[in-house]
Amino acid sequence: MAVTIEAVQAALQGLIDPNTQKDFVSTRSARNIKVDGDKVTLDIELGYPAKTQLEPIRLAVESAVKAVPGVGSVEANVSVNIVAHAVQRNLKPLPGVKNIIAVASGKGGVGKSTTAVNLALALAREGASVGLLDADIYGPSVPQMLGLAGRQPDTRDGKSMEPITTYGVQTMSIGFMVDVDSPMVWRGPMVTQALEQLLNQTNWKELDYLIVDMPPGTGDTQLTLAQKVPVTGAVIVTTPQDIALIDACKGLKMFEKVGIPILGLIENMSIHICSKCGHEEHIFGQGGGEQMCKDYGTELLGALPLELAIREMADTGKPTVVGAPDSRAAELYLAIARRVAVKVAERAKDVSGKFPNIVIQNT
Repeated sequence: MAVTIEAVQAALQGLIDPNTQKDFVSTRSARNIKVDGDKVTLDIELGYPAKTQLEPIRLAVESAVKAVPGVGSVEANVSVNIVAHAVQRNLKPLPGVKNIIAVASGKGGVGKSTTAVNLALALAREGASVGLLDADIYGPSVPQMLGLAGRQPDTRDGKSMEPITTYGVQTMSIGFMVDVDSPMVWRGPMVTQALEQLLNQTNWKELDYLIVDMPPGTGDTQLTLAQKVPVTGAVIVTTPQDIALIDACKGLKMFEKVGIPILGLIENMSIHICSKCGHEEHIFGQGGGEQMCKDYGTELLGALPLELAIREMADTGKPTVVGAPDSRAAELYLAIARRVAVKVAERAKDVSGKFPNIVIQNT
C-alpha cells in the first residue's frame, strides 16, 4: 500500500502536543513531510522552548506516523524557532530582545519575584536565551535570590552596562548599584527614569525572552512603566485568597488599559503540604485563581505550592529550578514556563522590521 503525505498529515492531526494542547498540523508545526517508498521524513518546528520535551515529542511523532499502513521507517527532526511578537501600539521592540514578558501582581507578598526568577530559570533550562530585569526599584530582591548580592555590572564605554549572567540568565537590577541597606527614597518620575535606563542601557545579548519583575501595585509608576516598556504579554501572580485576588484584578485591568495582552494567571501558595506528615491544606483558600480566570477570560497557567524549600532556596541564592531541578516544584515551574512561551507564540508576530522606510524627497 502506497503511503501518501495526506495519510501522514491525518496521523499527525490525531496527535496532540502536550504543551499547546493542539495537533501538530493545525499549529503548522509539521513541515517538510516527504515520502520515499515506505520511508517518511519530516520536521517538527516548535515556537516555544522545550529542551526537556524534544525527545518525547520526537518519539510520539514517529510512533504516530509508523502506525500509518505501509510505513516502514520514520525520521522526525524536532527543533525550536522562537520569533519576535508584536508589542503595544506606538512602541518598537527593544533591540536584541525578541519578547518582553512582564510579571506583575496587584500587591506585594504574593511571591511575584520568586515566581519571576524561577520562570526565567525555567525558560533558560528549556533552551531559550533569557534575560531578567529587576524592575522593583524600591525592593530589589533578584540579586539576593540569584546569589549575586554585592556584585556590580561592568561597563565598556561608561554609557552602557553589561548584564551579569548566572545560571544561564542575563540579569540587571538597581540592587547591583545601591547598598542593600540604603532605602530608595525616590518619587515616581525618578523610578520611571531609573527603569528606562536599566532597560535601554543594558547590552542585552540576543534574548528570546526578557522577564521583567514589575513593582507590586497599580499606581502611577506601574502604569507609566507599562506604557513605556514594549511588552509582548503580562503574567499576573496572585494567591488564592480574596484580598489578593481583588488586587490581582486591578493589575489585570491596568495592562488591558495600555493594550498589553494578559498571557495568564499564576496562583502561588495554592496548597500547603506538610513536610512531616504529608497533609494537604488550602491555607489561603481554594479555587480563587480559577474563578478569576473564568471571570476575566484568561488562563490559569499553573498553581504552585506553599513550600518551605522554595523560600529557603531563593534566600540562599539557588532558586528551586536550579537548586532542586528534579523536584515536583521545579517540574511545575518548567510546565508553567512552557505554557507562558506557548501563549507568547500564539500572539501576532512582529513585522515592523520587514517594511522598508519610505522617504519622500523633492527632486
